[in-house]
Amino acid sequence: MMDYSELKSEQQFFLIAGPCAIEGEDICMRIAEKIVQITTKLGIPFVFKGSYRKANRSRLDSFTGIGDDTALRILEKVKKEFGIPMTTDIHTDEEAIWASDVVDILQIPAFLCRQTNLLVAAAKTNKIVNIKKGQFMSPESMLFAVNKVKDSGNTQTLVTERGTSFGYSDLIVDFRGIPTMQSMCDSPVIMDCTHSLQQPNQGSGVTGGRPDMIETIVKAAIAVGTNGLFIETHPDPSKAKSDGANMLQIDQLEDILIKAKRIKEALNG
Repeated sequence: MMDYSELKSEQQFFLIAGPCAIEGEDICMRIAEKIVQITTKLGIPFVFKGSYRKANRSRLDSFTGIGDDTALRILEKVKKEFGIPMTTDIHTDEEAIWASDVVDILQIPAFLCRQTNLLVAAAKTNKIVNIKKGQFMSPESMLFAVNKVKDSGNTQTLVTERGTSFGYSDLIVDFRGIPTMQSMCDSPVIMDCTHSLQQPNQGSGVTGGRPDMIETIVKAAIAVGTNGLFIETHPDPSKAKSDGANMLQIDQLEDILIKAKRIKEALNG
């Protein structure tokens, strides 16, 4: 069970990481094992992330998953094997109930951050609710999304910054939003260091990305005081079935986290 108080620490950031989508049991186990080794060594609290269903896809032929029940059972097995908390994204009221049987944190996708019924359903599970800021939302406006959860009786909220639409095919990160949302929403704020580097391709329907800038986003986020980092990672992003263009090659994760820890330690004095 995830302790919400761990996510509010000002002394140490936490990490949410894993593959974009659940592709199969073997690869999930390998990714989880690798990240557990790294985060245990560095003393960084870790939450495993994997989407059991990808509902928001540009094209009908895009990968959406290996089946809800199969993917949820894989998440459950990873959780038991490594004793780590889990998160996954949900898209409907019913999914909040299904997923809450397995995961510790329910993630609300950015495009659905204003979906009242979904926020209320997630709140009523009494799980931690992580709301990703829509690309079309200001940091200040996320207060109303958070309040939908809190007013439904659940004070365990997180907010994730994932960039703001800049034209039709790019995103930018306004780092002022992190302290703004921490203050206004009274919630830990996470920096999504991979989706914020997406470059939506409206022509082909296949999203691009700038994974070479992940380290830059990580460093900047830690410097301005983010509570957590969100990083999708894979042994071979070029073969990932979802969002490979902006994922981190897993062999690069430890070095980036070491640098992030050094920045955090310097800030702590």
